[in-house]
Amino acid sequence: MEPNIIISDPNIMMGKPIIANTRITVEIVLEKLAEGESIEQILESYPHLNRESILAALSFAAKALKADVIYPVTIEK
Repeated sequence: MEPNIIISDPNIMMGKPIIANTRITVEIVLEKLAEGESIEQILESYPHLNRESILAALSFAAKALKADVIYPVTIEK
């Protein structure tokens, strides 16, 4: 995987992690996948992305969640 696919710049999208050379946040990629969109559908919607950039977003998110932080999950009844 190419280094620096995911970057954070305080002057772009308020510093949120983005796909380099775009204004597409890791957050939006994750939301699209969570909503059930396939990688192919995301690539159709954002043709300047590639499969590697989507996988980099997933990898970034996985690494971010490995921090020693507990994320409480509430279960709605």
